[in-house]
Amino acid sequence: MSAASNTPAGTPTSDDQASRPTRPENREPYQQAYYPPVPTAFTRHMRVNPLWQAVRLFVINLKIFRLMTRSHH
Repeated sequence: MSAASNTPAGTPTSDDQASRPTRPENREPYQQAYYPPVPTAFTRHMRVNPLWQAVRLFVINLKIFRLMTRSHH
């Protein structure tokens, strides 16, 4: 008997497993790895800080303005 005849149909043999890339292990639901990282207090503060948002708006608009001035002749 060969090793392939001892395995159920559709079950990969050791030769098949060696040729395929390894898959990450299945994780159980509700483990810590399933939850996204929680933002720090500083990150939450910066997201709602109007002064910081104004600075970010200015920087993004400046980048868009530079892009448009370079593209239009």
